[in-house]
Amino acid sequence: MDSKREDPNSLSSSKPGLEGFFETMLRRYKVAMHIFTVMPLYGLCSVLLAFGLFPSVALVQATLELTAAWPGAFRTFAIALSLPLAYLAYGMSMVFILPFVNKVGRFNLTAWRGTYYSAPAVKWYIHNALTYVLRFTFLEFITPTPIFNLFYSMMGMKIGDGVVINSTYFSDPSLITLGEKVTIGGSATIVGHYGQGGYLVLAPVVIGARATIGLKASVMGGVTIGEDAKILPHSVVLPKTEIPAGETWGGVPARKISLDDLKIGKKAS
Repeated sequence: MDSKREDPNSLSSSKPGLEGFFETMLRRYKVAMHIFTVMPLYGLCSVLLAFGLFPSVALVQATLELTAAWPGAFRTFAIALSLPLAYLAYGMSMVFILPFVNKVGRFNLTAWRGTYYSAPAVKWYIHNALTYVLRFTFLEFITPTPIFNLFYSMMGMKIGDGVVINSTYFSDPSLITLGEKVTIGGSATIVGHYGQGGYLVLAPVVIGARATIGLKASVMGGVTIGEDAKILPHSVVLPKTEIPAGETWGGVPARKISLDDLKIGKKAS
């Protein structure tokens, strides 16, 4: 991880050359440079969406042409059927297009610490943007399925055999490792980053074999969860937390919970 402690509030970058000039401009002219930086990203995502929609539009066009002479009700039904099929074609196309671009562009992440307004942070934006394009348009409809796991695997997430994921709330997939037979509960959030003192920190998340992450629990960057451990629903595991194998943790922030604590909870309910 980058050990340099450059002042995140400084308006000038200490890096030499073009990268340093770019970062200095980012810090001095935040709004203008943000627009300048993200517009190409929006353009890239628009092009990728066009590639994903190409087979969908072709399917609808073909349906319109083939059914031109059909009676009204039959043609209407055929067109209506082509629309959900077109949506399915879009989603399945993007499952493969987005990871391909991520791989070709070498956008997978590694451990890093630095300011938000820096050149390396742009890579973080792109990697997550490619993930979110599918997450917010299609991914919910293939959760949990092997295709869902395949997408995240191609995006750089290390996924063991028998893993069940029932949530789309992932960021930084290339920083996440899931051991064999891990279970991720519905709407659980796992991210490989956190903010601290004005810095962006990218830190791997490792979840050991047969561990369980409960419903709507949150696991943050730099967390290590041992084999057979359990994170109770709605818990928040803070950055850099290390949870030993076989233990049960819960709460906000999450802490170790003994069997006696669980029994008290049952009696109270």
